[in-house]
Amino acid sequence: MVAYAKREAQKQPRLTPQEYLECERKAETKSEYDNGVVVAMAGASWEHNLITGNLERRLGNQLEGKPCVVVSRDQRVRVPQCNKYYYPDVAVVCGEPLFEDAEVDTLLNPTLIVEVLSDSTEARDRGEKLECYQTLESLQTYVLVSQYKPYIEVYSRQGRDWLYSKAKEMTERVVLDAIGCELSLAEVYARIEFPHVQDKNENV
Repeated sequence: MVAYAKREAQKQPRLTPQEYLECERKAETKSEYDNGVVVAMAGASWEHNLITGNLERRLGNQLEGKPCVVVSRDQRVRVPQCNKYYYPDVAVVCGEPLFEDAEVDTLLNPTLIVEVLSDSTEARDRGEKLECYQTLESLQTYVLVSQYKPYIEVYSRQGRDWLYSKAKEMTERVVLDAIGCELSLAEVYARIEFPHVQDKNENV
């Protein structure tokens, strides 16, 4: 998830989902929706963008000819039970995509979601978003990717429970059974120079 501006809910008028969508579809910049509050999104770091691009490319190559497709962070996702609209860093939808309305710009049934962690969003990605995304019946896998050191965490749906796994060595691979893909950490972190960023947050 890219960095986003600090929310000041007490200073903002609360919008309905319909009002948010009407404004968002006209806006030049993206904003998420948090139960009536509009959350402006800011730019991402170089490392964040490289990792996101690596993920899109590797997953897209593996899904060629399969009934799943990768969509980028411009794809808005609605989470009805939490009354939120998010822009995941990467999403995969398998089968027929379902959309909120005829505008075909708000996805309802992602199969897999990836968020790339940053200092300003990590707590939200691990907390609020993890809980909300898991309310989506379609979602089978939620992936968190650190941008400060090799570290990938995977939450996989197992019936009514979620199985947690992690990988932290560049020689390791994570298996994404729900979409029939694997990702090596070496591929995810291709072109990333960790010495330039890991001193910033060595305990991520």
